[in-house]
Amino acid sequence: MATDELAHAVAPAPAGGDHSPAFSFSIWPPTQRTRDAVVRRLVETLAGDTILCKRYGAVPAADAEPAARAIEAVAFDAAASTGGAAAASVEEGIEALQFYSKEVSRRLLDFVKSRSADAKAGDTPSEEARAPGAPEAEAAQPAA
Repeated sequence: MATDELAHAVAPAPAGGDHSPAFSFSIWPPTQRTRDAVVRRLVETLAGDTILCKRYGAVPAADAEPAARAIEAVAFDAAASTGGAAAASVEEGIEALQFYSKEVSRRLLDFVKSRSADAKAGDTPSEEARAPGAPEAEAAQPAA
C-alpha cells in the first residue's frame, strides 16, 4: 500500500482517551493491484534472465503473460477455497496469504518443469510446424 493511501486509511483518534487508530487492516484477500503485481513478477520470472530460466528455459514473452495470469488465478482460487475467502481474523488471513504464496510458487515450478520436459521430449512443435497447412503441424497435433 502506498504511503499516501495509508495516510488516507488512518483516521485521527477520537478525543476522549481512546488512542487506537480507526482503520481496518485486512491481509486477505489481496487487492487487485497486489494480484496484478504478482502477475507482473511472474512474467518477469518466466521470461527474464533468471536462474529458473537458465535451468528450465525461458518462456517467450507472448506465452509468459497468459501463463502467469493462469498460475495466479488458480493459486488464488485454491487459497480462497481452503477457507481463505472467509478469513475472519488477521491470523487466518496470514495463513491464507501464505497458502496463496506457496501455491503460486509450486504452480510456477510445475509449469516450467512440464514445459522443459515437453521440450526435451520433442513434443513442442517448431515454428515451421505451427504454420497453418504445414504437414508437420497436422502430424504434431494429437488425434481427438
